[in-house]
Amino acid sequence: MDAQRYIEEDIANILKADFIDWNGFKGRSFLVSGGTGLIGKLLVETIVRNDAGSHVTVITRDAERASSAFPEAYLPSLSFVEWNGLEDSISGRHFDYIVHAASPTSSKYFVANPVETINEMFGTTSRLLEIARIGGSDKFVYISSIEVYGSPHTDEPIPESFGSNVDIMSPRSSYPEGKRIAENLCAAYVSEYGINASTIRPTLTFGAGIGEKESRVFAYFARCAINGEDIVLKTKGQTKRNYLYTADAVTAILKVLQDGKPGEAYNAANEETYCTIAEMAGFVADEIAEGRISVRYDLGADTSMFAPEMHLNLSAAKLRALGWHPEIGIDESLRRMIGHMEMERKSHAEG
Repeated sequence: MDAQRYIEEDIANILKADFIDWNGFKGRSFLVSGGTGLIGKLLVETIVRNDAGSHVTVITRDAERASSAFPEAYLPSLSFVEWNGLEDSISGRHFDYIVHAASPTSSKYFVANPVETINEMFGTTSRLLEIARIGGSDKFVYISSIEVYGSPHTDEPIPESFGSNVDIMSPRSSYPEGKRIAENLCAAYVSEYGINASTIRPTLTFGAGIGEKESRVFAYFARCAINGEDIVLKTKGQTKRNYLYTADAVTAILKVLQDGKPGEAYNAANEETYCTIAEMAGFVADEIAEGRISVRYDLGADTSMFAPEMHLNLSAAKLRALGWHPEIGIDESLRRMIGHMEMERKSHAEG
């Protein structure tokens, strides 16, 4: 099996979701930012696979590079516009659906560039909301983050109404605060201009398609399993949260596109995956790597780039009430991510 086959299987499984009205997306126009990212790319390819008559415009920083990221068979249904000169490129155009998934994702970047992080989140969201307003889009969905909740320490299910204790004096808080202001901007556009905008707050999402250079903890665990190297944790690994497979994140977005209420936010998580980082590391070492590697601790490292320790048990009850439900658990999520990474390595070695 080559690496792309994992993605094709995910798309095929997404298209089997019976809680989505697939006919309702046929022949429609989409504008997607972050369309070459982990979730955005799978979303774009799913839309095209559902109906070749639909058209997706992908916003990117480099149109040529972005187009090369997609299988050639999908390109007739795609077009690419760059952030630089975006409004001139699509001035006055109507898009049925707009999905704003673009965002900085690196903690190192948040800490080193907090001003740029905040400005980018506010600026890109403002620009796309204006495109939705002027063009009369049917629906706008903003992809936010569980970090808007700060660092709670409760194992009780956390609904969308849960408050936040984000430390606004910390430079790393540029990321959650940027997400919070973008969410509020969406709500403001709903209130003042009447556009149909909703927010989705996915928990940490991973699966087939994670790149070799991805720095987040689940990708590090995967590389350790593949390389036969011990997992070294820089903290005690007591942060506890739930996770979501990439394909389940895509069905969540599509469900909110169709049925999400204006001005509402929706958590997206597989509630059955709730575990600590240390527990996930142990599972990878013992079950995925079959005991060939161990978990070790290096507690003297600089942890300023990490999010504060938290227990964040996200409740997806509100999204489930729309009819959505996840399909893939943490074991299969990890195995599919690792399988895809291994095939990517093999392909690069042979190419």
